[in-house]
Amino acid sequence: MNDTIFALSSAPGRAGVAVIRVSGGAAADALRALTGIASPSPRVATRGRLVRPDDGEMLDDGLVLWFPAPRSFTGEDVVEFQIHGGNAVVSAVLESLSRLPGLTMAEPGEFTRRAFLAGKLDLTEAEGLIDLIDSETEAQRRQALRQSKGALGRLYGEWRERLLRVLAHFEATIDFPDEELPESVENSVKQGMLGIIEELSDHLDDNRRGERLRDGVQIAILGAPNVGKSSLLNLFSRREAAIVSSQAGTTRDVIEVHLDLGGYPVLLADTAGIRVTADSVEAEGVLRARARADEADLKLFVCDAADAEEALKSGFVDGDTIVVLNKTDLLPVGVGGFGQTKSPALAVCAVSVQDGDGIEALLDAVGSAVQARFGQSGGPVITRTRHRAAVESCRDALVRAVSADLPELSAEDVRLAMRFLGRITGTVDVEDLLDVIFRDFCIGK
Repeated sequence: MNDTIFALSSAPGRAGVAVIRVSGGAAADALRALTGIASPSPRVATRGRLVRPDDGEMLDDGLVLWFPAPRSFTGEDVVEFQIHGGNAVVSAVLESLSRLPGLTMAEPGEFTRRAFLAGKLDLTEAEGLIDLIDSETEAQRRQALRQSKGALGRLYGEWRERLLRVLAHFEATIDFPDEELPESVENSVKQGMLGIIEELSDHLDDNRRGERLRDGVQIAILGAPNVGKSSLLNLFSRREAAIVSSQAGTTRDVIEVHLDLGGYPVLLADTAGIRVTADSVEAEGVLRARARADEADLKLFVCDAADAEEALKSGFVDGDTIVVLNKTDLLPVGVGGFGQTKSPALAVCAVSVQDGDGIEALLDAVGSAVQARFGQSGGPVITRTRHRAAVESCRDALVRAVSADLPELSAEDVRLAMRFLGRITGTVDVEDLLDVIFRDFCIGK
């Protein structure tokens, strides 16, 4: 931890500007060695000529920014070199830094890890930061930005503070057993714990919105062979992701594409046509299609508009299903009676994949369904499995605390509940988690 670290913090490759960051006790020495600038103004961009310390050869002409400790991202002395983004320029500056005493190349996530250890951010903020870097859709960006600014950490911190007051009550009861507290106080403490239990349960009962936004909403395209499932996948993805053929049973496995649908990340899966078959390979594809249907957050059940009533007999149409009546271009009239038939489907959309009719309405229906289920509203949501496991353990400990017969037992369970919340934010006992969390960062962050 005493070493001064450095790394390219902007994306590698040819660019107009590259940023190289140095953090640690020798950052000022590195600045002086490469630019000759001894005392730059803090947080003010200063133009400087970068030279090779060994022989004084000029490397580049750029800007430097100086962030003295503790007012820096890592809490240490930090200097940033903003240089031209050519590969040769970046390599030359990095090589010059590597030759300076006390400087080492940063590991992935090491800057952010040092920021966490310096108390500049908690673990939920650090995880929000990596999600922000990895975000590909607008919904992911909003969720990650909110978490990186501490919304989730503050929620867990507030619960922990309230539990601290509950623990103080039990500690007082244990330390002064002869002092009988008013019954109203006892009831207030119990109601306080029950209130937190209810809030924890509401927090957990979120349809896994946060995790889904990080990983992608799973949508499965289902239906019999030759109803247009693969064509619909290709239309949504705007490329030939799946083979389209008039021969039934062409799709034997699950084909996945990642989409940005109205700002939400979607994993769209085309599946084998569902039918009874003697072909062992196709039969395995049908099994996988059924399994994907069970796992999916939403289903698109595609059927021939001329045989629309067949969709209701499939067993797949429920409140998480949008029925897609395809091949309407082959009908002499509209799709007729299906719209008047009582159906549990979320929506029914008549389309022609062949000529594109109804596709925009289908996209709107899918987008509305995704937003209704996974849109961000209200308080911050759980974004990782480790958060969910810790919150569940916290709730279980509090349930035990409420029903315990002795204040000593209640106090111990409240301590456990607080510890579980503390592990989420990193305030207690997380050394074993740090390598796992920060290894997913890119070098330079």
